[in-house]
Amino acid sequence: MVTPEKRAALAERMELLGIRESDLEENFVRGSGKGGQKVNKTNNCVSLRHGPTGIVVKCHREREREVNRFLARRALCDEIDHRVNGALSARQMEIARERKRKSCRTRKRIRIQCRKAGGTGGESEG
Repeated sequence: MVTPEKRAALAERMELLGIRESDLEENFVRGSGKGGQKVNKTNNCVSLRHGPTGIVVKCHREREREVNRFLARRALCDEIDHRVNGALSARQMEIARERKRKSCRTRKRIRIQCRKAGGTGGESEG
């Protein structure tokens, strides 16, 4: 289940991005994939369309319809934020931080391997 705090945070984010519930067209379709009979018999896949922008988001990550509704709205907010703010959107900044962290970790590993091999730690000799 989605906590009331998360629902309130999502409502606030939707308000900041200018997304109104009246602009959303929500459809429920039958799910597929893992989950067995419960998933295949119920309409728990959420298809969400934002009228003004025409963005369509589908979510079928969980078995519960309410959780998928929340996740679809969150994905819609991410997509609209990305289209409005581009590289400055919250999701893109998070991705950039993760890439930088991985890059630093890789460079550190290479330096350590060079030192163990008797090299200079990745610096050019000359």
